[in-house]
Amino acid sequence: MPAGCRNNGTCGTGGCNKLNVFNWLNDMQLPSGQEKFPVIEVRFKGSRKEFYYNKPNLDFKSGDVVAVEGNPGHDMGVVSLTGELVRFQLKKKNIQDAPETFRQVYRIAKQPEIEKWYEVKDKEIPTLHRTREIIQQLKLTMKLGDVEFQGDGKKATFFYTADDRVDFRELIKKLAEEFHIRIEMRQIGMRQEASRLGGIGVCGRELCCSTWLTDFKAVTTSTARYQNLALNQVKLAGQCGKLKCCLNYELDSYMDALKDFPQTNIVLETEKGRASHRKTDIFKRTMWYAYSEDRREHADSQDMMGEGGNWIALPVERVNEIIELNRQKIKPAELRDASMVEEVIEKAPDYANVVGQDRIDRMDKLKKKKKKKPFAQGKKPESSTQPQKQNTGQQATHKPQHQKQPSKGESQQQGSPNKGSRNQNKNNDRNKHFRNNKPGSSPPPPKPGNPGNPSGNS
Repeated sequence: MPAGCRNNGTCGTGGCNKLNVFNWLNDMQLPSGQEKFPVIEVRFKGSRKEFYYNKPNLDFKSGDVVAVEGNPGHDMGVVSLTGELVRFQLKKKNIQDAPETFRQVYRIAKQPEIEKWYEVKDKEIPTLHRTREIIQQLKLTMKLGDVEFQGDGKKATFFYTADDRVDFRELIKKLAEEFHIRIEMRQIGMRQEASRLGGIGVCGRELCCSTWLTDFKAVTTSTARYQNLALNQVKLAGQCGKLKCCLNYELDSYMDALKDFPQTNIVLETEKGRASHRKTDIFKRTMWYAYSEDRREHADSQDMMGEGGNWIALPVERVNEIIELNRQKIKPAELRDASMVEEVIEKAPDYANVVGQDRIDRMDKLKKKKKKKPFAQGKKPESSTQPQKQNTGQQATHKPQHQKQPSKGESQQQGSPNKGSRNQNKNNDRNKHFRNNKPGSSPPPPKPGNPGNPSGNS
């Protein structure tokens, strides 16, 4: 059973099967007397595929684990393609060798061979980590990307990337002493490394090189220029560090669309002045031009490309027409002709807005005004701007229900109306004393010379 989704190799996520090929000739019956094509395609770890000669003429199917000829010994792989479609694959890859020149496939793998194959596959990650430690000790300028063991465990292939030539003779000696197997070092490019390792691109899908892309074409910065993309290396580069392969997918369509577009460095001459190119929309076939601020005749064209004018959208046909007139030393009056100026007529709606359905905020909830909450019982509003009401020495008419009436000897403090918040705070302290003490107790005597209580009464 494969790891991951455990779907027996039929998923397209790349975990079970990479570089899947749909065999659309699988159900076709061969004419009488014609033998089946004796070459099969076998897939190994990552995206590596090879062709093998089916000399015993066995009936293989896609997904079968087979034992094939190795160097030395034998290797284990999975059949990915059989039948007449293999012939088309050989023509596509320009391989014209005879079937007898390929390595042979022995048989369908036996259970002990499959168990041995899984054992050596489990050694690949520890071997990769140990080899990287040896590379750091030898101070070699190379990056080890992957390790692949042969099916019988007698040989291991180390895939690495490097900018310059690397002398790894000492490395091979130490690896042979460490693992006691045959060592093969194979240098690959950045794109091949990403194909073997796999990953998720910025589009959210698996990398094209690890799922279906087999040939890597050169991608240059001119590809991005033709598509009006910003030349930002961070956005245009893939996980391999090179420009993304998908930049070439739509390049042919852009090249066909840009055939009749004029060059952007051509300045348009009109009676109002010179206009330079600002922007191009390939899909709408529209080009934007703007008049320069400096209209001096003998000024340099680069200095005349001001940034203060309004942008005027012109179709490609109109731009080519103005360029042709300028070649004949004719200057049109304006960039736009009379046929391009259209009057905008506002049409009245043909329905009656009865319930206000054209309002964009009709579903919004209106915010209700918050009501001011009354002050808590026993507290007074703190305000230093309004004068305090003068107490008449009589008992307050409004008292909270839970507060008990004071005794006859107790009375409220008389405050001066001209004293403000300072006297009010002292009155609040005395009121707090009345609430916290039992009835019959007297408040503390005021300090001598207290301006808030000129009479001295308690």
